[in-house]
Amino acid sequence: MKLIMAIVQDKDSNVLSSEFIDNNIRATKLSTTGGFLKAGNTTFIIGIEDERVDEVLQIIKETSQTREQFMTPPVNLDATSESAMAYPIEVQVGGATVFVLPIEQFHRF
Repeated sequence: MKLIMAIVQDKDSNVLSSEFIDNNIRATKLSTTGGFLKAGNTTFIIGIEDERVDEVLQIIKETSQTREQFMTPPVNLDATSESAMAYPIEVQVGGATVFVLPIEQFHRF
């Protein structure tokens, strides 16, 4: 058994959740917040047999898209700085961050 923790952007979570249901993959869905952009994410926690790990990873890969997004960095309060104005910068967001961990025991009650 493996524990898969997948952190995806909220925009991808409903499609991914439907794919898990269609493929008989049980997942717990948690609302989370990313630290960098302070944007909403969804974390899926999945207990799965070893032989199905690649299947789950492929589903996550196919449904979690990267996107370009503009963000305004925090204002620099350093008085020696040439400019106190912060301008939006383009960053890549989305995709998925996935952890696959071994499980010593797995129970369903």
